[in-house]
Amino acid sequence: MSIQPGQPLPDVEIRVIDGDIQTARTGALFAGRRAVLFAVPGAFTPTCSNRHLPGYVAHHDEFRERGIEVMCLAVNDAYVMQAWATAQRVPPGLKLLADGNAAFVRALGLELDGSAYGMGLRSRRFALYAEDGVVRQLHVEAPGEFRVSSAEAMLAAVPA
Repeated sequence: MSIQPGQPLPDVEIRVIDGDIQTARTGALFAGRRAVLFAVPGAFTPTCSNRHLPGYVAHHDEFRERGIEVMCLAVNDAYVMQAWATAQRVPPGLKLLADGNAAFVRALGLELDGSAYGMGLRSRRFALYAEDGVVRQLHVEAPGEFRVSSAEAMLAAVPA
């Protein structure tokens, strides 16, 4: 069963890339703020690199103007996520979260078995909106789709 609106985000250790690599707990990372967290199956994969992350990079200022922080999650190690942030020209403040062991994704109940594609355990493609660490909206993509978790869809869904 996946996390549902009204439930608090799980508190696990994760690596945060915002320029450099830091270790943080998700409880502290989401506490006291409004945030959109979107997840991708993998850094440097086609849809993730060509559409998903670039949409949030392009619309980052619009989220910031609403007082919403944006974070991108993938089951990749922190060094891959840091290289992806550089390659995608991720602006300061848009945090990439490296869930290398999939602890956060499993705690959310949003893991994806990508073994058939040689990817192992990954995250499903989703976006959520949280206030003070509590999920208010959850948008999970159907397999192979990219609609409800896009930056444009989340801008339309979250409060101004």
